[in-house]
Amino acid sequence: QVQLVESGGGLVLTGGSLRLSCTASTLTFSLYDMGWFRQAPGKEREFVAAIGWSGGNTYYADSVKGRFTISRDNARNTVYLQMNNVKPEDTAVYSCAAAVRRSNYYSDYARSAHYNYWGQGTQVTVSS
Repeated sequence: QVQLVESGGGLVLTGGSLRLSCTASTLTFSLYDMGWFRQAPGKEREFVAAIGWSGGNTYYADSVKGRFTISRDNARNTVYLQMNNVKPEDTAVYSCAAAVRRSNYYSDYARSAHYNYWGQGTQVTVSS
């Protein structure tokens, strides 16, 4: 069982920046593909970004491409989501997820069903 704990959420002004972190309680963190999803009130969960086990491959939703950056530090069992130039529509609960089965396809990474473990989430609120 892998436990994921997110941190770094909060209130930020439009155009500002925020960095989310997700730390995993496993000694085999480097074996997992990792993803970030978000869910706004009254909306379905949506894919934000993902990163392969080695950090060599990254994937982004069109809505955040060019503004958000996903990265990982396998030595710290942590994946990050750097959010720049945030917009009010970025307001949501952000959750990280870990996938046991590796993939090289965006279509896999963008699906919630690809992931085996989920964190509780951290709230991000963008104020205009």
